[in-house]
Amino acid sequence: MIPFRSVALFLLAALLEIGGAWLVWQGLREHRGWAWVGAGVIALGLYGCVATLQPDAEFGRILAAYGGVFIAGSLLWGVVADGYRPDRYDVVGALVCLVGVGIIMYAPRSG
Repeated sequence: MIPFRSVALFLLAALLEIGGAWLVWQGLREHRGWAWVGAGVIALGLYGCVATLQPDAEFGRILAAYGGVFIAGSLLWGVVADGYRPDRYDVVGALVCLVGVGIIMYAPRSG
C-alpha cells in the first residue's frame, strides 16, 4: 500500500508543480494577468506541502526521485496543454528517469 500512496503523492505533486509553473508562465509570458500568476503561486506552495506527505523521511531522496517524475510529467503536460510532440529521445529519456525513480524510492534497503 505504501508504494501506491507514494506514487499517488508524486502524481499530485507533479500536477501542482507543473500546473503552477504553467499558470505563472501563462500569466506573465502570455499576458493572461496576475490572477493566473497568483493561482500558480498557490499551486506551487501546495506542491511543497504535498511533498512532505511522502512516507519516506529522507528529503534528498524524495526530491531526487521527484525530479524524474517532474521530467516525465513535464513532457506529458506539454502534450496535453500545448500540443507538444515528444520525439523518441524525449520518450526514452523520460522512461529512464522513471526507472530511476523506481530504483531510488522502491529498491529494498537494509535497516
